[in-house]
Amino acid sequence: MTKNLFYALLCLNVVLVAFGAYPAAVAQETADRVDAANDISGTYSFLKEGEYLQITVEDGKLSGYISRYGDSDSDKGQFINQFFDKTTLDDKRLSFNTKTVHGVSYDFIGVISTAPGKSPAEEGYRVIRGKLIENTTDEKDKKKTMQRQVEFKSFPADVNR
Repeated sequence: MTKNLFYALLCLNVVLVAFGAYPAAVAQETADRVDAANDISGTYSFLKEGEYLQITVEDGKLSGYISRYGDSDSDKGQFINQFFDKTTLDDKRLSFNTKTVHGVSYDFIGVISTAPGKSPAEEGYRVIRGKLIENTTDEKDKKKTMQRQVEFKSFPADVNR
């Protein structure tokens, strides 16, 4: 659902409440549902089992981090959080770059969609697809870049919030 449709529904609710067509509580519940349907904030799978991507959108601004297992000899098996450094969010298109941790950073660009026939309480209700670039620098300052197409699925949302 686009932002314009969201605002149109919200305005319609306000008008209907103002003219007494239905109670304010119903209008608020409808507005909350429409807003929640557009909110991409949440937890998504990452590359390996147990790793995840946390996305938050507040006031139209994207933030978040990746929680992943270390791969180098010094951090193998340790859980590492890599916070977003730069982000963009334009409707369903998003991109981010992470800060470098232990010689590794990520760049991502892609789109987010909703899976047909699924509800927010189900895994994979939202899916982020795109290109992930992993940038590594070893102890000898040798840089390596690996690019791949990825798909990150949302974890089930707590629908009783």
